[in-house]
Amino acid sequence: MTGAALQPLAVPLGDDVLSLLPRLEAALEGGAPVLPYAAGSPVPLIGRHDPADLPDGLALAVGTSGSTGRPKRALLTAEALSRSASATHQVLGGSGAWLLAMPAHHIAGLQVLLRSIAAGTDPVVLDLRDGFTAARFAEATAKLRPSGAARRRYTALVPTQLGRLLDDEAGLEALAAYDGVLVGGAATPTAMVERARAAGVALSLTYGMSETAGGCVYDGMPLPVSRAHVDNDRHVVLGGDTVAHGYLGEPRLTADAFTVDPDGVRWFRTDDLGHFDDDGLLVIDGRADDVINSGGLKINPGVVEDAMSRHLDDVVDVVVLGLPDPEWGESVCAAVTLLDPTGHLTTREVRERLRGILPEAALPRRVLVLSSIPQRGPGKPDRAAIRHAMQERA
Repeated sequence: MTGAALQPLAVPLGDDVLSLLPRLEAALEGGAPVLPYAAGSPVPLIGRHDPADLPDGLALAVGTSGSTGRPKRALLTAEALSRSASATHQVLGGSGAWLLAMPAHHIAGLQVLLRSIAAGTDPVVLDLRDGFTAARFAEATAKLRPSGAARRRYTALVPTQLGRLLDDEAGLEALAAYDGVLVGGAATPTAMVERARAAGVALSLTYGMSETAGGCVYDGMPLPVSRAHVDNDRHVVLGGDTVAHGYLGEPRLTADAFTVDPDGVRWFRTDDLGHFDDDGLLVIDGRADDVINSGGLKINPGVVEDAMSRHLDDVVDVVVLGLPDPEWGESVCAAVTLLDPTGHLTTREVRERLRGILPEAALPRRVLVLSSIPQRGPGKPDRAAIRHAMQERA
């Protein structure tokens, strides 16, 4: 156990984030663990905990997205983070220079900085204070200057960012300059993946979370330092060197989600359902609490979202969820954003265009057009906010 005190670390947007690199390096060297949070937001309360209960080599206490309730803080050691960075570079083909294109107080953005430290390269920062645009991404990409042994170019994105870049000529040209583009944080529509790869983008779909030091499964395959299996309840369980040592000040939640097997391997039981396909690749079917029970039939929202993304060309983003229904128990509902912000899309149109593609029970019974999809963390839709908006409009 370590007696080092955990210190909050305000993480700004823009180039100022580079001033934090020495603090992160010190955290990786041991003795100076930090709790990153968004600059300008309230300083997080670390809460009551005995520093002696923190794991040896603790580097970061990273907030989760809180998609199933209040956010928690995963305890990640320097060893877990360094092994994650090393394995990522190994899978991608070697170390390189990184573009930071998302907030760095979340694990996905932090990992870009940590991988840069591991590679000995200076990251380029995309200034997000005025939002993400393809033009700014292209400008930032032009500043990326790999050198020495780290001559490759990498970046990490969420699906919404990838979609915007694919729709922009300069954005697509910039994407093609990368030796590796990681996309994660949320499910990426199959149609978007196919489109990107057809355009020559070196895309890798990542799966992971704060509790696993970020992505630990790339394109369905665990990193060399990671493991994955599906338990009897179809929950995805992730293990290996990158798994956190539990949650800060949450012994009960830690005991519920984390285990250590007789070989000393740490495991984390996720809230996601999944299976392995015929090629042995892990497929994420969606969150266990997102499955919609309509008329006695269980409907996977991801299947509906994929169909809408593939077959409704005017739809940019889509989130499907279930709402209480007096007749069906739950009804399938969809929130969408459109290519044309002034456009319209009715429930009847959606049902007619998807009939024969989806089973009748999976056809949305309510469609809500939004100007943007509420988020809680990079690329993660805020389903509670969407549900509230739908109920208000009903």
